[in-house]
Amino acid sequence: MYKVLIADDHSLIRTAVRLLLENQGYTVVAEATNGIDTVQLARQHAVDLVVLDITMPGLDGLEVISRIKASGLSCRILVLTSQAALFYSQRCMKAGAAGFVTKNQELSELQRAVRTIMDGYTFFPNLAISSVRNSDATLTDIELIESLSARELTILQQLARGISNKQIALDMTLSSKTISTYKARLIEKLNMKSVVYLAEFAKRNGALRI
Repeated sequence: MYKVLIADDHSLIRTAVRLLLENQGYTVVAEATNGIDTVQLARQHAVDLVVLDITMPGLDGLEVISRIKASGLSCRILVLTSQAALFYSQRCMKAGAAGFVTKNQELSELQRAVRTIMDGYTFFPNLAISSVRNSDATLTDIELIESLSARELTILQQLARGISNKQIALDMTLSSKTISTYKARLIEKLNMKSVVYLAEFAKRNGALRI
């Protein structure tokens, strides 16, 4: 049976996913709580499937996907996250993930995603432009967000939550100076006056998830 690695820094999520997969006959061989361990454990156990949250301490989730794929492992990667599909599903697909499910969906959707990608297909949400128009986000704002790199988007979300430069640097294994550079770049790129306006922008456009 397929060997699975679950990567999420929330123990309740890991437990729920483990129970669901084991009930379906999968073997969970390891769990990870940060990006660096995820890459190492995927190699160590030669897993068939990685269920991955893209917002964990250490390596950025998209970087985790890229490193796993670059290592030559044939495992399938299913992203399970609270992040908005509108801003992350296509990024994950381009990085090499096989599927994308958000945590606010029913468990049956996760089951369907696992079954689909292990059958050799991909599983990504169909994001029609109407979903953008039905939200508070404007197309101009969406285009601005889509122009951000994955790391810039992650730092935008952290800043919008009020997390300090020092803590963001620790979480992402970067220097405080690098975070300051990213912050200045975001303010300039999004044409904002300060971090307060960045937070307002992120919340208004649904780019901020817990």
